[in-house]
Amino acid sequence: MGTTNLSKFSAQANPEVLSHLHQIATAEGRKLHSVIDEAFRDFLMKKGVSTPSRQVMASFAQSLQEFELLYQELAK
Repeated sequence: MGTTNLSKFSAQANPEVLSHLHQIATAEGRKLHSVIDEAFRDFLMKKGVSTPSRQVMASFAQSLQEFELLYQELAK
């Protein structure tokens, strides 16, 4: 994955929930902020606020670059 701009914030969490998040991050070899970001995205999707993943947007950009002429012809 590429570099991502992150914003710092402070929050309080239930110690049990935070412990589970730490365990998941450790088990998956990830950083805690990555697990929390995934949870935030899942919550937003559940609430109907979708944010496309970086992988989806990268694939979309590659597709545009690769098939630009085809897309232009199809749009006519």
